[in-house]
Amino acid sequence: MNLAEYSRYDGLGLAKLVKKGQISTKELLEDVSRMTDDINPELNAIVRTRFEQALTEAGKMDFNKPFAGVPIFLKDLSQSIAGERATAGTKLLKDRVANIDSHYVRKIREAGFLIAGQTSTPEFGLKNITEPALYGPSRNPWNPAYSPGGSSGGASAAVAAGIVPIAGASDGGGSIRIPASFTGLVGLKPTRGRTPVGPGVGRQWHGAAVDFVLTKTVRDSAAMLDVLQVLQPEAAFNVPLYQGSYLEDLNNGERKFRIAFSVKSPVGTPVSADAVKAVHKTVKWLEEQGHHVEEKEPEIDGIRLMENYYIMNCGEMAADIRSIEESIGRKVTSEDIEMVSWVLKTAGEQVSAIQFTRSIAEWDTAAAQMAHFNQTFDLYITPATASSAPRIGELTHSKKEEEELLQIEEASPSEQLRMVYDMFLPSLTYTPFTQWANIIGQPAISLPVHLGDNGLPIGVQIMAPKGREDWLLGIAAQMEESPIWVGLKGM
Repeated sequence: MNLAEYSRYDGLGLAKLVKKGQISTKELLEDVSRMTDDINPELNAIVRTRFEQALTEAGKMDFNKPFAGVPIFLKDLSQSIAGERATAGTKLLKDRVANIDSHYVRKIREAGFLIAGQTSTPEFGLKNITEPALYGPSRNPWNPAYSPGGSSGGASAAVAAGIVPIAGASDGGGSIRIPASFTGLVGLKPTRGRTPVGPGVGRQWHGAAVDFVLTKTVRDSAAMLDVLQVLQPEAAFNVPLYQGSYLEDLNNGERKFRIAFSVKSPVGTPVSADAVKAVHKTVKWLEEQGHHVEEKEPEIDGIRLMENYYIMNCGEMAADIRSIEESIGRKVTSEDIEMVSWVLKTAGEQVSAIQFTRSIAEWDTAAAQMAHFNQTFDLYITPATASSAPRIGELTHSKKEEEELLQIEEASPSEQLRMVYDMFLPSLTYTPFTQWANIIGQPAISLPVHLGDNGLPIGVQIMAPKGREDWLLGIAAQMEESPIWVGLKGM
């Protein structure tokens, strides 16, 4: 199989070829290796490979597994592979090696995947771009002058470029849906508690973060949810298992939904004409299919909710750095980590237990408000991102900005939190829509339905009530077969 032909297949398509004996696992790994050699030097999406180990693991393959023999790259964050480095995108942990597979990785192996390596992520997954000081910027296959997004930016670049059909990803504030929007992929964030966590971790970012994948096709996302859904007793959050098959149920049912939509940023930032067009195009198509669609927003204070989200970021970063300090036996300095991490850590040290607890309580209030909204509307549609991808370096802090941020230690606790919000505002302007689903715990999906005037893709986001990924995937499957679907066709 030539590389152009290889890159057209999705994960299930490659698995079918392997099962029928039309291609060997060795040949697939060789294809991925050649694609990596050809493409990755420009994109900088993949930070390390393990082709020889994967080939050895292929020798023990059970070809009855759903993705038997399919190569996959995993994200260098929360997806630890035994014996491989687990850097979280930070130079502070550049030599750290994982002792065991994470529960997520065990599920990936059980599905028959061959783990070919790891993709880049911003430091600690804190940004919506992937430009870590440790590895340098990952680039967008549509135009390398632009970012593939973050924090699963290396993953999205690898899939959009055709190196692999599926890549491990995670989403704590949009980190699957943002890169999906920027690179023309399918990006599903599952319901809180749907996919594995740990071991040793019962929650990620207080339930905001979940691990899943980025894919080229809806059916691959559906099949991956069948593979990864889990009822995990030790986890802080659990959701009842879906009793059907997400893949088999894709085309079942002709339910007509009541759908709300909005093109207004929940934090009052500008929204591009392209993002508005993407939503309006989707709304028109849904109406033509017989769905009831109405312009309506939930009664949620978006700015206050974002402030509470950043309080969580501060607390989590301060706690993470404290744990690292205990493991390395010294204090972490501003020279050890990037400025965003330092600012969050510093502010987090001043956040009180009362502040943190009340902040999380407001997450629950927002969840209740959204649940009430869902009594009237089944689905909620917004742009996935407020515009197409930013240029490389556009959202990276300048030396002057970093010098100003270093003054955070001299600020009062309330001033520190304001500095955190202001620090994120330029990037939040690009991506104001995705955090709600993380805070509330509902599933949401980004779908590639529009090309901007600059030739770059932009997605729409659809949110559903907790546990209703089947609704999202069903709608997505219909859209995938419609004229509004862009996907990777424009590359």
